Amino acid sequence: MKEMTLVKQGKTKDVYRSSDGKEIFLVFKDDATGKDGVFDPGENQVGLKIDGMGSSSLRLSNYFFQKVSEIGIPTHMVSVQEAENTMTVLPVTLFSHGLECVCRRVATGSFMRRYGLYAKEGQPLHNLVEITVKDDDRGDPLITEDSLVELGILSDGEYGVLRDYTKRITELIAAVLLEKGIVLYDIKYEFGKHDEKIVLIDEISAGSMRCYKDGVKLDPILLTELILGGKSE
Repeated sequence: MKEMTLVKQGKTKDVYRSSDGKEIFLVFKDDATGKDGVFDPGENQVGLKIDGMGSSSLRLSNYFFQKVSEIGIPTHMVSVQEAENTMTVLPVTLFSHGLECVCRRVATGSFMRRYGLYAKEGQPLHNLVEITVKDDDRGDPLITEDSLVELGILSDGEYGVLRDYTKRITELIAAVLLEKGIVLYDIKYEFGKHDEKIVLIDEISAGSMRCYKDGVKLDPILLTELILGGKSE
């Protein structure tokens, strides 16, 4: 591994820069979001450690990032180094402190906690897009398009690009999963800008999505094996 300097420690990945400053790396960890030892992609904290999670997340991100590029949506991925659980990425600028774009196909999780008076658990949602601001102290609150523009986080038109990319990527991933008999309930993405162009960043891994097969919720390792092939098929 090249000599690297730690730039930022994240919940499930750490960001490093090469000693010459020319390359940026994401190092995937075995930490997973959840609560009380139970995996939950919607949680805003590390709740457990899953052996092999880092390797699993990197492999699946590599797989899906390539597919996303094939439909004309740019990503920050340059290359992966599976033996080191590392992805080399392009330098990007975040939208303020960072945004998360959530796409929901089934009502569950935090959506039901917020809208249980109006929605029923398990009801279909039609690629409903929600955007949250990254703010651990405030629980990553939802934010509206008007507020994003008013606060200078997005410029006019950028919200539409994020919404379009989120829906298109979700349609792609849902179709891939359905071929494996897997139903996608919801998924989250992050975007940034490279050379003033909006690009998909971070990861697309089993830790970013909630999926079911034959009515059973899939844990991240099993989900990755079902998608990529492995001992669980």
